[in-house]
Amino acid sequence: MIKLLVVEDDAVLSENILEIIEPLGEVTQVYTGSEGLFELESNIYDLVILDLMLPEMNGYEVLAQARKQNIQTPILILTAKDALEDKITGFEKGADDYLTKPFYREELTMRVKSLLKRSLGLFDENSLVYRDLTCSLNTKEVTYNGEVLPIQGKEFELLVYFIQNQRVILTKEQIFDRIWGFDSATTLTVVEVYMSNLRKHLRTTGIDKDLQTLRNVGYMLAGAGANE
Repeated sequence: MIKLLVVEDDAVLSENILEIIEPLGEVTQVYTGSEGLFELESNIYDLVILDLMLPEMNGYEVLAQARKQNIQTPILILTAKDALEDKITGFEKGADDYLTKPFYREELTMRVKSLLKRSLGLFDENSLVYRDLTCSLNTKEVTYNGEVLPIQGKEFELLVYFIQNQRVILTKEQIFDRIWGFDSATTLTVVEVYMSNLRKHLRTTGIDKDLQTLRNVGYMLAGAGANE
């Protein structure tokens, strides 16, 4: 459900980071700065762990380019550069957190969880709330005022993605890459099918009206306070 990106050129360290954070979500690993920026530009990740000393493009450049493009994905810098000046530069360029190597496994886990909780609006670290709708990330169950709704599988993932990105336009391509993945054998039209099904299952709640279609662009969830 949660997508994490690791940009680290040391393959052994990248595998160690993967082992630590894999219980928190699906992890993608890349090894150069330019690959990291390319992945960031897809805007489908919930958090990025970024090294600074990278080939092709350093971490500062990746961070600056991402923020220049208004990509607001939380970015945790993980680096051996421990000077105060380096930390100040990292935060000035838009980093959300800064952790130096070597690091404790428990601290990395704690910092990642903290950033995810803040950015995704998680409650009790395992549920999302939108109006009177609750999505449990543990049980993959959706309830409205205590009543369970028949929203499962990809529909559940789709709903969670929208709640995590309220008032943000999501293109069909972004949705497809996030929910079905770059390598999926299905086609882009599957997004329209699942959007229709999701709206149908939300009709009794009235929340279906919050899911706006932006013609030839994509979709947007209006936001919990939009009609208040």
